[in-house]
Amino acid sequence: MNTHSNSPSTMTINEISYDIFPGTLRPTWVENAAAKGFDIVARIADRFHLALRCRTCGETQKVRLFTLMAARPLCMACLMAERREDAVAAGLQFLRRDPQDRHYAIYRAPCGHEVRRQSVLVKRVAAGEISLHCDTCHAATEAAEAESRGWILTGDDPDGNPNYRRYEHGKCGHEKRVARANMQTGRVQCGGCGEDWPAAPSYIYAMNFTLATGREVTKLGFSRNPISRLRHQLQRDAEMPCQLLRAVPMTSGHAALCAEKAMHRLLRQEHPDAVVNPIAWQGQIRVKTEIYCGSLTPVILGMLDRLETDEMTV
Repeated sequence: MNTHSNSPSTMTINEISYDIFPGTLRPTWVENAAAKGFDIVARIADRFHLALRCRTCGETQKVRLFTLMAARPLCMACLMAERREDAVAAGLQFLRRDPQDRHYAIYRAPCGHEVRRQSVLVKRVAAGEISLHCDTCHAATEAAEAESRGWILTGDDPDGNPNYRRYEHGKCGHEKRVARANMQTGRVQCGGCGEDWPAAPSYIYAMNFTLATGREVTKLGFSRNPISRLRHQLQRDAEMPCQLLRAVPMTSGHAALCAEKAMHRLLRQEHPDAVVNPIAWQGQIRVKTEIYCGSLTPVILGMLDRLETDEMTV
C-alpha cells in the first residue's frame, strides 16, 4: 500500500486519490491511534475519515474515525501478509481476497486448481490440525469411483446429505441417490434395469446371537449377502457368539421383503411374548427390531422350511 502526496491538497492510497480535509487532529484521536499501533497522517475525503499509517509495516490506509475510536482498526497490509504466510505454511499460494466475504480468500492448491477457503481454516491447515483437499480433484476422484462401478456422478445429493451423491447408471440412464461409501465398496445396483435389490436375488435368513447376559436370541431378516450382513453390519463385537442358522434363496429382493414382512406379522400375532425388547440387545447388535427369544428358533426355522418348499403363502 504505497502512499505519496500528489499535491498539498490530495493524498493517494492504493492508487485512489483523496482530498485532504481541512481541520485539526484532536489529541484523543492521536492517542487512540498510537495505542492501537497507528499514526494519523491526515484527515481525508471528509470529516469522518482519516489516513492511518501502520507502525508495524509502514503502509497507509483509509479508516473511518468512528472505527478508530470504537474499535481496533485492522491493517490490511499486515493481514494480507499474514494470510500469505499461512498459505505458504499450508502448502498453498494466496491469490486474492474474496470480494463477497472478508473471511474467505482464493488460493492456488498444489495441483494448480483454485480453491476458496476461510482464512481461519487455512491457518489450521498450516498448524497441522486438519488437512485440505482440492474440490476439483476430489470431484474427479468421486467421478472415477462411480465410473469404475458403471455409474456417472451427476451432482450433490438432492436431499442435501453430504454423505450422498446423485448418480446416473451408465447402462440404462436410471438416476439414483447413493451413499458415497456404498459406491466406493460397490454396494449399489440399479433399480432401472433390474440390477437392484428389488429385482436381484436375495435370501431370507435366521441368525442366532448370544447376548452379554448369556441370553440366546434369534434374528429374522432378508439380505443379498447374509454372511456380510452378519459380520459387517449386525455384529458389533467380533468376540460375540453368533452364527447364520439358515438362508433360504429368493428370486428377488422384493419377494424376500414380502415374505419377511408376512413372517414377522405371523410371529407377532402368534408369539407376542417372544418379541425381545430392544433394550436387551442395545449396543450389541446393530438393528432396532426383528429380534426374538431363542426359544422361538425352531418355529422360525420351520417357517423357513415351509417357505423353501413353497408351502407358506406370502
